[in-house]
Amino acid sequence: MNSTNPKPEARNPKQIAIPELQFTCPVPLNDHATVQMAHGGGGRLMRSLIENLFLSAFAEGQGRGGEGENGRRQTADGGGDVSREDAHAECPQPSPLPTNLRSVPGEGTCTRHAPRPTPHAPRPVAPSHDSAVVRVESDRLAFTTDSFIVSPLFFPGGDIGKLAVCGTVNDLAMAGAKPAYLSAGFLLEEGLPLETLRCVVDSMAAAARAAGVRIVTGDTKVVDRGKCDGLFINTSGIGWVPPGIEVSPARVRPGDAILLSGDLGRHGMAVMSVREGLSFEGALESDCASLADLVEAMLAAGADLHCLRDLTRGGLAAALNEIAADVGVGMEIEETAIPVAEPVAAACEMLGLDPLYVANEGRLVALVAPAATERVLQIMREHPGAVGPVRIGVVTADHPNIVALRGRFGGERIVDLLSGEQMPRIC
Repeated sequence: MNSTNPKPEARNPKQIAIPELQFTCPVPLNDHATVQMAHGGGGRLMRSLIENLFLSAFAEGQGRGGEGENGRRQTADGGGDVSREDAHAECPQPSPLPTNLRSVPGEGTCTRHAPRPTPHAPRPVAPSHDSAVVRVESDRLAFTTDSFIVSPLFFPGGDIGKLAVCGTVNDLAMAGAKPAYLSAGFLLEEGLPLETLRCVVDSMAAAARAAGVRIVTGDTKVVDRGKCDGLFINTSGIGWVPPGIEVSPARVRPGDAILLSGDLGRHGMAVMSVREGLSFEGALESDCASLADLVEAMLAAGADLHCLRDLTRGGLAAALNEIAADVGVGMEIEETAIPVAEPVAAACEMLGLDPLYVANEGRLVALVAPAATERVLQIMREHPGAVGPVRIGVVTADHPNIVALRGRFGGERIVDLLSGEQMPRIC
């Protein structure tokens, strides 16, 4: 009997079925319909959010593209607000602000030389800074604000309370100001132990005394259990800028030396070590500290001290990239000159992180005139607020808007802003 089933066709062993290939781009998306964690990470998405959403809304009538006299913008480095400087500072500028709150010369936008923009025209973006600087009567005041959501609340070398005070004090100091007064806003979750809150508040009080500032006003809100991770804090600060002091990214020039006040990555890795349950042979504590006294000593260099920036979210890489992009200069730094403690290097290697991008809370970068480099370095070496300060590079007119790192073996690579979130909730 013959089978009705057809004979199977002979298969050529060389014929292989290949599934349809699908390719994905490894570069993170820059456009999102919802808020991403990276929008708070101090990198490319955060800068885009600030400039394209907050700045476009809040700067209307306050100095953008010739509207008003005193443009203000939020900064992409974690400080929260900035001042403007303009090449036509001598031009008379009408003000929408009260007469006792006028911009400092050099911080507004020239209304006579710049055409008024249309809603669709690109608007000029002035250099960002850690604090806004405004004139009240005959004084110049620096004003800044910051919010803190670090997890865990307590970490080696600090806690959210100390961090909230030092972070805001440091933002004021980066504008050359002497910090004076802070506000403190608390967002509390139902069920937070009062003893935890008391420890945080006591830590804030101690940090304020150490920094020479007073917490003079505040606010408290309580949310339902599960709607807030224990405790969030917002602090705002005011300080006085001494006469003759002009510390701003707009003063950065090619040839300026890039000085670093100490080793990198301690704060971020101290927080991550607790969060991830890591332990190391060497002590790994946050560098959380006030930089106000150090900056006051450095200001003795006068006009030769061009710019200061504390290295918070996004670390050294973000700080240098922001200055380079805002001013239109290049940066060249030496990998061998950048100090990283062995425990930090080990933790970064274990977690796959780059120390250049890790947050610090007690380190700054200073850009100074070439002739003043050794004088400023000596001031830093003699001050306890700097831990092994070094010269790590130079500002250049070559490759504008780019930070280049010369490696240990002579090669160079570009140090760019992060596109994603490397370390969430470290400040």
